Amino acid sequence: QVQLVESGGGLVQAGGSLRLSCAASGSTSSINVMGWYRQAPGKQRELVAVFTSGGSTDYADFVKGRFTLSRDNAKNTVYLQMNSLKPEDTAVYYCKGVRRSNYYIYWGQGTQVTVSS
Repeated sequence: QVQLVESGGGLVQAGGSLRLSCAASGSTSSINVMGWYRQAPGKQRELVAVFTSGGSTDYADFVKGRFTLSRDNAKNTVYLQMNSLKPEDTAVYYCKGVRRSNYYIYWGQGTQVTVSS
């Protein structure tokens, strides 16, 4: 059993910053925490930033230069530092994990990020 718990969302003005955290618990050795996706109202869930199989990071074009993905393996936690936030970044942000044995996907409950203009 694996749980992913996101935190750190909130309301911020345009140009501000937030740091999201995704803490994995349970059988964490069985999964890879891939990174972050987001879903705005009326839109499909989209990739924001993920770790690649080679260990590097991949970012959506709309966040390059503004967001930074990192992790603390000792804490089983993945972070998303978000700077220079824009109103269009408003969405629910989800953490994604994948079970290594069969690629089963885990999602956290999401954390709301709202950026006011």
